[in-house]
Amino acid sequence: MDPVIIGVAFIGGFVAHVLRMPPLLGFLAAGFALNFFGFEQSEAIAKLADIGVTLLLFTIGLKLNIRTLLDRAVWGSATLHMALSTSAIAVFIVVVSKLVALPLLSQIAGLQVLLLAFALSFSSTVFVVKALEDRSESNSFYGRVAIGVLIMQDIFAVGFMAASSGTAPSPWAVLLLLLIPAAPLLQKLMERAGHGEVQVLFGVTFALVVGYGLFELLGIKGDFGALVAGMLLAPHTASGALARALFNLKDLFLICFFVSLGLQAMPTWESVGIAALLLAALLIKSAVYLFTFVLFRMRARSSVLATLGLTNFSEFGLIVAAVATSQGLLDTEWLTVLSLVVAASFVLSSPLTKGGEALYRRFGRLLARFESKHLHVKDRPIDLGDAEVVILGMGRIGRGAYDRFAHAFGRRVLGVDNMSKRVRELQQSGFHVIEGDAADSDFWDKLLVSPTVDLVVLAMPHHAGNLFAIEQLRDRDFAGHIAAVVNYEDEIQPLRDRGADSVFHVYSEAGAGLADHAAEEIGFSHQRIA
Repeated sequence: MDPVIIGVAFIGGFVAHVLRMPPLLGFLAAGFALNFFGFEQSEAIAKLADIGVTLLLFTIGLKLNIRTLLDRAVWGSATLHMALSTSAIAVFIVVVSKLVALPLLSQIAGLQVLLLAFALSFSSTVFVVKALEDRSESNSFYGRVAIGVLIMQDIFAVGFMAASSGTAPSPWAVLLLLLIPAAPLLQKLMERAGHGEVQVLFGVTFALVVGYGLFELLGIKGDFGALVAGMLLAPHTASGALARALFNLKDLFLICFFVSLGLQAMPTWESVGIAALLLAALLIKSAVYLFTFVLFRMRARSSVLATLGLTNFSEFGLIVAAVATSQGLLDTEWLTVLSLVVAASFVLSSPLTKGGEALYRRFGRLLARFESKHLHVKDRPIDLGDAEVVILGMGRIGRGAYDRFAHAFGRRVLGVDNMSKRVRELQQSGFHVIEGDAADSDFWDKLLVSPTVDLVVLAMPHHAGNLFAIEQLRDRDFAGHIAAVVNYEDEIQPLRDRGADSVFHVYSEAGAGLADHAAEEIGFSHQRIA
């Protein structure tokens, strides 16, 4: 690849990063700049762009939790939104084409309208997931629903890409069903790959050879194969580590995809004008999101925050449009228009996403009127009941504290943990535990603090989460005692400064406990040393 292309792509991404915009905006701008100066898309860039899309689909498959997608609030809202927004945006495009005299719009046909509306109905997986991670709200109910909707949209996109090939699968394609019983063996192979360069090479090989290559060989779209390959490995605990290992590599290849979009065609005044008109479709898309989330019994706050996070257009829409262009279903100039629309939507979505909480506080009462009287079971207020001791974080330390308070002191104890699997296991073992993430503002927004609670124990593994929980308790004028556990000595004072009544250092307390236990076994007596 030409070093100039690499250098310009870096400059574009770096400038976007400094301006706190998604770097892909800079990569797209770099492609347009290179196009302006006479550079053309090479076969190497096209190949690397295809690899980026394949790895993106593979990593989505690695994170695909079927249990999450089975929630009606996820698959139902995603399906309904796709149908309603595609229809509404298609009507919008037809109306605009009749009112505005622009050649590209006036030539648009029925199928092209539907393809454009379909591409614009997607929201950006990369943008939304990054925004949720920055605010530590990926595990909130609205965050899980938003991510689930994005995954459903990705599946719809892959289905379109597979169907668009226009060729019938090979009769031998039925043999691909053998991958299902072979999944445990493949997962074991992934585990044996360990970490480091072998793990990365395993991921790339599995995505490109087993996923893309094998499915293409049997007459099925390779992109769909990459998604399926990721899904085969997803149930194993090592899949998360593999997804993280491939994260930067996948992003590196995707740079070529966004640069290649800019290299294919230069924006004209007409394409810029059409992009500005289509940007208004965000209002339609946002309204449909809000309607569907409320319809599926989400709280007003959850509905608003999920809607604002998803109010953007998607890089996956560009991928769908690129496939449609390659099949001759769309004119190449529409790909340029959609690139501009997606880029502009990110610029608009950034402040909306960051200011979501403030917007909800301003208009929350109005929107609360439309809430269902029977809210989604995971979005209902969290009632602590008659608990006297609440333990936030039910890892080994939290479980030990729970046992001690419940059995040695006879107190009514309630545990809170954010891991669904752990909560189910503890409940089956007789623990009184509920699912919730105390490091997430959504948890505290739903929490009904009971006057019977005398003690809250902060046993979460992350120091930042414990600090956040103390601030939330003090903001709610909690009058009880707050105890916290830390791993490092320099974490003690910040907790005390924020209002912790008791702070325990894990290793110091464990050492003291070990000494007391050993002394008791041997028969040492307590002595005061002057």
